[in-house]
Parts: sequence; C-alpha cells; structure tokens
Amino acid sequence: MSLDATSPQVTLPEGAPEEVVTHSLLREVDLRAFGFSGTLALITLDNGMDHNRPNTLGPKTLIELNERISQAEESSASAIAITGKPFIFAAGADLSALSFLADRDQALAIGKLGHDVLRRLHEIKKPTFALINGLALGGGLEIGLHCDYRTISSTAFTALPEVFLGLVPGWGGATILPQLIGPEKAVQVIMVNALNNNTMLKAKEAEALGIVDALFEPADFLEKSVKFIADVLNGKRTIERIDHTRDSLSWDRAILTAEAAMKKKYGKAKIASPQKAMELIAGARTSSRDQGFAAEDIALTDLVMADPLRASLYAFNLIQKKRKKVDGAPKAALARKVSKVGVVGAGLMASQLALIILRNLKVPVVITDLDQERVDKGIAYINSEITKLVEKRRITPESAMRLSGLITGSTDKSIYAGCDFVIEAIFEELSLKQSLFRELEGIVSPECILATNTSSLSVTKMSENLQHPERVIGFHFFNPVAVMPLLEIARTSATDDATTATAVAIGKELKKTMVIVKDSPAFVVNRLLTRFMGEITDAIDEGTAPEIADSAMDSLGLPMSSLQLLGLVGPGVALHVAETLHGELGERYKISPTMQAFVSHGVRTFYTKDEDGKQIVNPAALSLIHKGDSPSTVEQVRARALNALAEEARMMLDEGVVATPSEIDLCMILGCGWPLHLGGILPYLDREGVSESVTGARFHPAGVASLPQ
Repeated sequence: MSLDATSPQVTLPEGAPEEVVTHSLLREVDLRAFGFSGTLALITLDNGMDHNRPNTLGPKTLIELNERISQAEESSASAIAITGKPFIFAAGADLSALSFLADRDQALAIGKLGHDVLRRLHEIKKPTFALINGLALGGGLEIGLHCDYRTISSTAFTALPEVFLGLVPGWGGATILPQLIGPEKAVQVIMVNALNNNTMLKAKEAEALGIVDALFEPADFLEKSVKFIADVLNGKRTIERIDHTRDSLSWDRAILTAEAAMKKKYGKAKIASPQKAMELIAGARTSSRDQGFAAEDIALTDLVMADPLRASLYAFNLIQKKRKKVDGAPKAALARKVSKVGVVGAGLMASQLALIILRNLKVPVVITDLDQERVDKGIAYINSEITKLVEKRRITPESAMRLSGLITGSTDKSIYAGCDFVIEAIFEELSLKQSLFRELEGIVSPECILATNTSSLSVTKMSENLQHPERVIGFHFFNPVAVMPLLEIARTSATDDATTATAVAIGKELKKTMVIVKDSPAFVVNRLLTRFMGEITDAIDEGTAPEIADSAMDSLGLPMSSLQLLGLVGPGVALHVAETLHGELGERYKISPTMQAFVSHGVRTFYTKDEDGKQIVNPAALSLIHKGDSPSTVEQVRARALNALAEEARMMLDEGVVATPSEIDLCMILGCGWPLHLGGILPYLDREGVSESVTGARFHPAGVASLPQ
C-alpha cells in the first residue's frame, strides 16, 4: 500500500517549530560475498546532525521514507533493510508540534500517516529487516516491529515510552508487540517499564523477550546483520513465530499486571494513557492489524486532543531544558577548582552525600562525626555501597579500590584543612550549624565554600558573624540522594558569584537538575509540601476522619498520600519544619497537636503493615489523633489544600524565592514526584480555575500545558 490521494495530508500547525527532517538514504548492497546471489536495498535514516540530535519521525520524514520504500520495492533487490546513523536508529516521533495541535482531524492524520507508511514494511512482498544499530524508542522501535525480522547492536537501548508521556504506542506497537512476544511481556514493555520512570531495555533484554531475532557486537554489527539477512534469504536461518492468541490465561494475567502497575503508580486515579494502552493490548488478541491500527488511531487522537498530554509534554520539555541550563547561574568561568571535599557528619544523609561526591568528582573526601564509632559506621556504609556497584557491574574492582582509597574519616575537624568545599549534614538546629561554621572558618582557607544541606533553616542566619559570609550557600539535596534529581541552591544576599558558580559546577558533576533559589524559609519544595500536608493534618485535627482527609487528593494520582508521605519523612522532621515555618511565616503554618503527640510518644508512621504486607492504620497513631468537632468532606479538604498551594505559590513568586512559575513546577516534579500528566503544580491549578479564584490570575498564559485557546 502506497500513499495516494486518499492518504492523510499532514501539515504542521501554526506556530509549531519547523520539523528537523530525518532523511532516508537508499543504496544497494551486493549479497554475493555473504552467500546469496542478489542484492539488498538498504535504507539509512540520517537527519544530518551530530549525535546530540537523534533521528526523529515527523510528517516530512515519513513521506520521504515512504518514497524510499517504494523505490526499494520497485528495484531488483531481493530484500529491504532499514538502519540508522551511527549509534542512533530512531528516537521516535517528533513530538515538538503536538502541543500546538488544535484540530482533531489533524491529530488523526498524524496517526494514520504513521500507520500507512510503516505498515508497508510488512505488507510488501519482499522480506524486510530492521537493523537496530543504536537507540530505538517509540516510533523507532515500531519501524522494527513492522519489519519481518530484526537485529540489534549489543550496545543499543530500546523502549516504548509513550505511556510515560501520556500517549500510547500509536504506530502499530500496541497491536504488533503483544502478538509478537505475548501479552504479559508486552505489558512489561509498554506499561510497567514506561510507568517505572521510562525504563529502557538493554539489547540483551530485548533479545530475551523476543523483540529482536539476533544480537551482534557493534564493531561489525552491519556486516553480521547483512550476513543474517543472506542466511534468511537462502534458507540457512529460519525464525519461528509463536501464536500467542491461543493462551487465554496469559491475556488475563497481562491485564491483572497492567492494572497493578497503574494502581502502584497512580493509586485510585484514573489516567487515560495507561488505561487506553491496556485496552489496546487486550484487543490485540482478536484484532486484525487493520482493526488494531484503527483503534490505535482513535486512542492516539483522543490523547493528543486532551490536556494530560499537553501537561506531560510541558513537564518533560521543562525537565530537559532545565537539566541543561540553570536559570540565574553566574558565568561558569567564575567557578573555582574543587580538588578536596569535606562532609560534616557521618549519618545516613551525610554518608549518601559523601558517596555521590566521591563517585562523581573522584576527589579526596573527608568526613567527621562526634565519635569514632559513628565515623567508622559512615565509612563502612560508603564502602559497602561501592562493593554493591562492583557486584552490579556498574564499576570495575579497580575503580572501586581507587574510590575507597579516596574516603577518610576522623573525629578531628582539622582534617578539613585543604578542602575547597565543605558541606554540613548535621542535626537541624540553627545554633549548632552557626557554631560549626565559625569553627570551620578557623580551619579552612578564605576561599573554601561552606555549604549547608538544611531543608528549612535560614542560610543567612548561619553565615551571621562570619568573616566571609560571601562563601556560604545552601546546597539542599533530597532523600535518597542518588535517586532524587533535584538540587536547590540557596543564595543569601551576601553569597558571591564565585561561590554560586562553583556550587552549580559541582551540581553538574553530580548530574543534578538545579534551581537557584533565594534564601527563604524551606526554599521551594518543603515550603509547599509543608503547607499542603498541613491542610490535611489540620482537617484531621478539626475532626475529619483520617481516611477522608488522606484520600482527598487521590484523584490527582500523586505518588503517595499525605499520611504515607508523613511516614517517609517522619513526624519529627515534619513537625520541626512546620515549627520553623510557623515562626518565620505565621499562622497559616499551624502546629498540629496530633503531630506533637506522635513525636512525644515516638510514633513514626500513621500506616503500618500486617503479616501479609497489606497497609493498615497504626493503632498507636489512631489513638493519638486530636479529636475536633468540625469535620470536612473529601471535596472540602481537596479544595482547601489546592487553595493553600495556589496562595503559597503566589507569595513565593512575589517574594522572589524563584523568578518564574516554571521553576516552581520543576521543583515539585523533581523534588516530590508531582505527576507529569498534571504538568507541574501551577498548570494544574490554572486548568482547575484555582489560580484565578485564589490569587486573581493564572500562573501561566492560557495554552501552557493545556489545549490551545
């Protein structure tokens, strides 16, 4: 089937960025040297740019690919193969124009065009092969799925990430993959991996799942793949396909797995993209390709014309942009060289900090604590984590030995002499931190940066009465340090550009996404989280049943409920931050009598687990709840929580805590897992009308993270 007058005509919507065309380069390869008397029509996808810009698939790209498929079909070649430029096969559809679409027919045309072009790879009479030489994501992998056979380079990664972004594999993947490898494996690839922060498959995993037919090393990948093609053509190699439609139990199990994955990710919230993906996978058992592709077209169009996709794209693009560029950062040339780092403290947080600095900066790291036992425990933790990296083959034994040789500890703070950067992670008590910094000033050089990992205390007050307050900065990580991508860098009015530039340079080495914030109570994430959680606990204190208050935000699909988060943070930490903000910002941060009771009685969680691992209410916590007489409904609790978030965010922008609403969105996405499908906290409040109702104005212009208006 070729494109003709009845095929969809796709033009980019007004205002959308120009498509970077990935060209299809066609050449013939003589197969006689590989044992087959004939030729191969080899199409190479190449956008003509360096490896920082992978091949992508837009309308012009698909139309050119269709033309090359036609030329290859009409040629004398015995088979057709598609490969990519070095290290890149194709990174999927070009999504840059999707957020500009305002016409449903136009959205539908994009899905149909992809199907019309790619399905030809299976329907033409010549055998077709995908030679996956590098990264193959989304539509890139779907090119391979439409081919009759697939090879892959051992260094390649592949995935169908669409559900992660609020879409479905809409160019054949949701229909073909379950039929090719079975529904349970397809659910793993399409849903479980995507919902698990877009986990990609290594080449060996793709081979084990049956997605590809052969794996070759990159040095001679193309040569071995061409030999594979010749062997298939001359009958020396055959690939058996299994009919997965007959095993009804596997399809039932697949649906249960899909439902469990959605519940784990979104709780009770109903999110469209994974739901539609599950329906498409289930339908693949009985659907013909025509029926399956038609269902994909409708599902893709429905999702493209809905706000959650726009929100996901806004959030995804925001993360990518801010990962590369830190707003407000001084010139990088001002950064000082860091050749030795000190970490004050040897507890879990301090040890995590020492480990990530050690692994990424690969410079000597020194730690101290109050006694040798604590120091030894911290060093032991770091070395055990290094050993685990070797066991997982993420580093070599030789690298592990070098890293272990760079970490030392002591109870004597003179060990910090010669450090260029010292970060403290001691108990959250202002007077202790002030005393520490005064002591350190007598040990380190005037240029050595003094950083604090405080989550709520004033960095400015820590630097009071120091000889060099200009070298003090907030360097706030989130727990667990190795996993959480956000780093809040807090400048005081005295912090100089050299200190800030050095902090940013270190953050980049640590592979963190950074936001520079004004020194203010709890910075961004903890200030908003404390206000938000405070409304939930206030409602409980007033007499709202805990199960009512804690379920108020279920419809948003947050990673955990407020009381679950309390168990992760700990009532002691939560109460300390609330008390700090109450003192700094006033009565809107109330001190919960229930939280005070939890702390005084040593209750650490509201929920616990029974013998079967099922979550249940902790009886000790339930008995300590302050019993008010003014209960609220679920709707009332949700409204007050959202109103509080809007009010606090507006205050933070007015105070200059950050410069733009997008920085608040980024902090909440990366610092506390605010879901991508909501697009960050402020676009959600805009769409729900909360922003204007509470503050009198939207945070973002109309159309940001929502349908164009």
